[in-house]
Amino acid sequence: MNKSKRIKIVFYIYIAIVIKVIIFKYPWEDLKAIAATWEKGVILEGLDTANFTLFKTIKMYINYSYMLNSFENLAGNIVVFVPFGFLLPYMLKGAAKFPVLLLNAFLFVLGIEVFQLFSAFGAFDVDDILLNCFGASLGWVIYRIWERRKTKAE
Repeated sequence: MNKSKRIKIVFYIYIAIVIKVIIFKYPWEDLKAIAATWEKGVILEGLDTANFTLFKTIKMYINYSYMLNSFENLAGNIVVFVPFGFLLPYMLKGAAKFPVLLLNAFLFVLGIEVFQLFSAFGAFDVDDILLNCFGASLGWVIYRIWERRKTKAE
């Protein structure tokens, strides 16, 4: 199997893991119970619990860091998307350009957050979008460093 196919397999496995960890994180029985409650009123309740205010959750984690697992939540939201930023340029050549990478990361994360908003399988948080996109950006920086070192070694 060539390198390109291996990278594609790794990327698809990574995406599947991200979806499992972020969206389908609860046991199957819990997800079925949540889905059983889906109706217009329940789905619209997601709007009440959603955070549309930038930095609101981040500030809360910082202000209450002594009580909450703040570092794990903030770092986790960043780290989980570093592989996206590193791997996507190998999958999509245009993603070697930062704006293309960032747009793809934003759209993927936005899709996850909107799904959480209307499914009740999680909570919509604009800060998650920011942190996830920052993580993808870090992954892209690592990709660029990796490629430059590879080019110099050749």
